[in-house]
Amino acid sequence: MFGRNQRGFTLTEMMIVVTIIGVLAAIAFPMFQMVPQRSKSTEAIAALGMIRSAMRVYYVEHGTFANPSLFTDGARVTNGGLLGVSNNDLAGRYFSSECYMFDGAPSANAFTVKCDGGQSVAPFGSEVATIVVTMDEGGDLTRVF
Repeated sequence: MFGRNQRGFTLTEMMIVVTIIGVLAAIAFPMFQMVPQRSKSTEAIAALGMIRSAMRVYYVEHGTFANPSLFTDGARVTNGGLLGVSNNDLAGRYFSSECYMFDGAPSANAFTVKCDGGQSVAPFGSEVATIVVTMDEGGDLTRVF
């Protein structure tokens, strides 16, 4: 009935291809789910870098990161204007200046600044409500989605 010149794929070959595509999709899909949040968090990372630079200038001028009256745990980094970083400098599409605060009181040689998306009043702040990014004096980042 069937000649030797038949062309096409057998059902077995097609099922193998479908299975391979399914496995690749199962691996790739979770990897791409966090891409939008990671890209939105770059706005916070850029602002945290600016704050880190301002803190380094403060350290050069004062010999310490500590300032017990203004740099306290949970204090906004724009308090008192000592760092030269204004609310407008930190205003973005997703994160507002209310997001950026000290995570613990800075010591003489160390500090950590946190950006909590749950505090944002920016136009698209609701899209980053679960994002928290921290940066220390060495520039080490921690992102939580």
